Amino acid sequence: MSHSSDPRTARSRKVILTAARQLLIGEGPGAITHQRVAQEAGVGRATVYRHWPRPEQLLLDVMSGGDLPLFKDPPTPVRPWLHQQLRQMADELAAPAVAALSLTLMQSAVWDAEIAQRRDASVRTITERLDVAVRSAAATGELETDACADDLTSMLIGPIVYRATMQMRAVTDELIDRAIDSVGVWRR
Repeated sequence: MSHSSDPRTARSRKVILTAARQLLIGEGPGAITHQRVAQEAGVGRATVYRHWPRPEQLLLDVMSGGDLPLFKDPPTPVRPWLHQQLRQMADELAAPAVAALSLTLMQSAVWDAEIAQRRDASVRTITERLDVAVRSAAATGELETDACADDLTSMLIGPIVYRATMQMRAVTDELIDRAIDSVGVWRR
């Protein structure tokens, strides 16, 4: 029997992922350490290391078990919803553990093809959702823009990620509004 089809291996992975999800929901990404997850799952730390040599790999698996919660189902008008979604993202990135984790994952994606693929999938999802929102605003006359989807994502997400993770400073509502204004002309 191969190691990957061993039912004990599948059970231990499931128990570890469940424990990590509970820690993520209850305490945030900073709680996703080999030791904490092993404790919560009732397994040895070596078992967690065997499945996930690096904590960011485990966190990616935990996070990929659920759908990305931001930028889904934009209502009209779009602008207030977009501000709220960007505010939520900024508030999550304000936690030092989340900012550090985000930077670690970005760096890891440079060297690890699997992490890069997952990052790319998340970026595609965000880009598609923002494009839907902005195109919806344009279709209703709320927004006039000629920006392409990739530029929209960079213009909206870039300033927030930079301020929160690189500068480690608060993302103000004014910065969010300036980012939203950068994508085109909004009619209020």
